[in-house]
Amino acid sequence: MAVSVVLDKALDKAYETKTLDEILAAPPSALAGLTEKHDTQLLEALGVKTIADLGKNKYLRLAATLVDLAAKEG
Repeated sequence: MAVSVVLDKALDKAYETKTLDEILAAPPSALAGLTEKHDTQLLEALGVKTIADLGKNKYLRLAATLVDLAAKEG
């Protein structure tokens, strides 16, 4: 089954028509709201070069998991 997802609001305009592989290989600034300054900061602070690195980062994954768990608490 093919799945189609519209990412217009999640991506910088230049990346809206890229493949998923191209998006994952792109710098974090390809995400809407991030800039090249953020690319530099993420690289220096966390060693993140690509969107894939960002998604795999253990600290970011842990934070997202804790937020998800908190929503289910109680």
